[in-house]
Amino acid sequence: MNLQKKKTICVLATVSFAASIQAAALAVEQTAAPHINSAATSDTRYGLFNGLDHRSYYSQGDFPEPFLVDDSGLEINEARLDWLHTKNDSAKSDVVTAEVEKGFGNLTLEVEIPYERDSDSGTVAQGIGNIDLGARYPFYQYVSRTGCFDTTFGGAIEVGIPASSAISVNPEFVPKMFNDTKIGEHLTIQSIYGFSTLTGGGGDGGLQTFEYGFTFGYAIEHRELPLPGVQRFIPMFELVGETPLNKDNSGQNSLVGNACFRLNLKTIGRVQPRLGFGLVFPINSNARADIHSGIVTSLVFEY
Repeated sequence: MNLQKKKTICVLATVSFAASIQAAALAVEQTAAPHINSAATSDTRYGLFNGLDHRSYYSQGDFPEPFLVDDSGLEINEARLDWLHTKNDSAKSDVVTAEVEKGFGNLTLEVEIPYERDSDSGTVAQGIGNIDLGARYPFYQYVSRTGCFDTTFGGAIEVGIPASSAISVNPEFVPKMFNDTKIGEHLTIQSIYGFSTLTGGGGDGGLQTFEYGFTFGYAIEHRELPLPGVQRFIPMFELVGETPLNKDNSGQNSLVGNACFRLNLKTIGRVQPRLGFGLVFPINSNARADIHSGIVTSLVFEY
């Protein structure tokens, strides 16, 4: 299968998922309370071609922060520090990532700086990874009449600037599409799809990869589960995958899972700490060739 056909299949899969979300929305709306007049909410539309809705949960910036999957929610003021540790036989990898996100209306800008250390049989490679600059913005929102189904589609861009270290050599360019959906009071589903292109020289220069991720969360408020010092407990599950579209491993999909949770702690002044922990594991054989097991921790400060 050539590169163009693979790209077409990936795009069709993305469109198919979007269509299924919209179909579910219509199904939910048909069961909504009939006394709610949709005309009364017509003035909630705004933005380019009235694509956005003031009622959308997305504008509250309260979707749970993913761990391995790229964040797609609106973040107003946020700083975070993550640590990912994975191992495979004698090989071990540690990645510590510092990130700052700032919102301007519905636009979220981010800066991400990772430091990576890889070791295998006494050989160590370490250094600052690509410094990632990103931006994302929603372009279409649908909210059912009762508000029990709320979905947002948007676009994003990420540019990786190499730090000229043993870890970071090639610039990276990643256009993305995302969807953030809230169903009822508890369930959230976040998905993101991107086409990564590495430029520059070396063996990875010119590599193109289809990247995708899904994050499922179920928010439990303090009144429902009164954990000391916790405002919200969110059990989560992530799926993150990538498929090279050219080079030697073309078409070989790698899929990793993460069983995790996040605790939104009580605020300290204007700052709310959010602590997270997850167990990382391979799902298919290609992922098992790189990762046998792993853990991820995340500390977020919303201010």
